Amino acid sequence: MQDPVKVASGEGFECMSRVSSLSSPFLLGFDEIERLLERVTKGADGYPPYNIERLVRDGEHPERLRITLAVAGFTRDQLDVTVEESQLVIRGRQQEDKGRQYLHRGIAARQFQRTFVLADGMEVLGADLKNGLLSIDLYRPQPERIVKTITINEQE
Repeated sequence: MQDPVKVASGEGFECMSRVSSLSSPFLLGFDEIERLLERVTKGADGYPPYNIERLVRDGEHPERLRITLAVAGFTRDQLDVTVEESQLVIRGRQQEDKGRQYLHRGIAARQFQRTFVLADGMEVLGADLKNGLLSIDLYRPQPERIVKTITINEQE
């Protein structure tokens, strides 16, 4: 029988090196993206629940993305939406109401932070709070397509 301490620590087993999904020799300089992906997946606890949808272009708005978070019980003053170093960060802070006596408490006053990594060029169009849903619209302007010819120097 194997020693459970050795098994838990990985001792006695061949360690597998982690293969990155971005380790292709054709993907150069994507180390930062890999770090961002690791950071985002570590902090995801599922609260508050959210949707992400693509909204088609209409007469007044371009095609955009909408993130909708279920933030029932939060007021506008208890929510913060910021862009920090190419990340959209949504924070909610509620204070305990010490003056209430609960016979049953199923709705907890809790804080949250939800982070979304934004691609280069993504812009936040605005945020709306209605019926306990916080909606944030994002837009990505189409980049100008640039073709650059590189001069090849001849070495003798």
